[in-house]
Amino acid sequence: MTELRRDMVRDSWVLIANGKALKPSDFPIYKSMICSRLGEEICPFCEGNEALTTGELDAFRTPGSLANQEGWLVRAIPNKFAMFKMNKEILEYHSSGIYSRCNGLGQHEVVIETPQHGIQLHELPADQIILLIKMLQKRFKVLASDTRIKYIQIYKNKGLFAGASQDHSHSQILAYPMVPDRNKGVPKYFEEHRRCLMCQIIEEESGKDRIIYESDHFIILSPYAPRFSYEAWIIPKEHQRYFADINDEEIKDLQAVLKGYLASMLACLDNPSYNIMINSAPVNLHKQDGYHWYIEIIPRLVISNAVEIASGYFINPVDPETAAEIIRNELLIEF
Repeated sequence: MTELRRDMVRDSWVLIANGKALKPSDFPIYKSMICSRLGEEICPFCEGNEALTTGELDAFRTPGSLANQEGWLVRAIPNKFAMFKMNKEILEYHSSGIYSRCNGLGQHEVVIETPQHGIQLHELPADQIILLIKMLQKRFKVLASDTRIKYIQIYKNKGLFAGASQDHSHSQILAYPMVPDRNKGVPKYFEEHRRCLMCQIIEEESGKDRIIYESDHFIILSPYAPRFSYEAWIIPKEHQRYFADINDEEIKDLQAVLKGYLASMLACLDNPSYNIMINSAPVNLHKQDGYHWYIEIIPRLVISNAVEIASGYFINPVDPETAAEIIRNELLIEF
């Protein structure tokens, strides 16, 4: 039984796999070492291995192909090791002394980006990336239709040091029964100034040397106070609460921006592990003012150290102005 437990010291929630314990050999670093010695294990995400995964939730397929069989282009499935479960539960809080917990209500999904093994997101053709974006949109809207869900996080882990447990290119979606507080500065700014913080950032950064690239619909920038070296944000110019609401023209623009930036960043930084996070407004809540969706792209060049973990204050050895200049000089985006 999975549950969320309140960390009272840090005033946040931690997801605990109650009654379970991964053995040391189950963790990605150990598995990666074993695979490198013995050769690659069978990949469950490759076309032809559909029986090794959970049943698909949705897919873009070639005409005539059947669910859970070959012929798919992009495929969405429940995470086989999901820590959240929807079932027919409601969110239930329990207290024991000073501690509090709740059941692990939610949904955890995997979106397999391509049937081909060994090809990464930035190497996919434009049409394939467009299909991926549209699948992420579809799954977002389906999950948002369940009123028990309050926040939907789309993310991608690429590489061992970004937390990826599978080499095959894929993204993931987590639907939470509560709103994480990591972006609490966004609603706070709106409450104090009655303006969207992200719109204000776009205005403030105009003409500054932290701008990496600007397309018709999006801006790429190195944020003013990045936690990680060479961290970048992709922000839609138009105020939009939800990533799922972008239209076909914006999707086409986004795929070119995403593909070009990733390829340039990876070439410039010697192919590091990286994380991508798509941050949108909460769902199924009345108060959603001030939210403006955006994408974070974080190369994992160093591992967090003790002082960062203890204090929550990240140490970044590369200033954002220099990072933006280095990436900007290598950037190649084709439409």
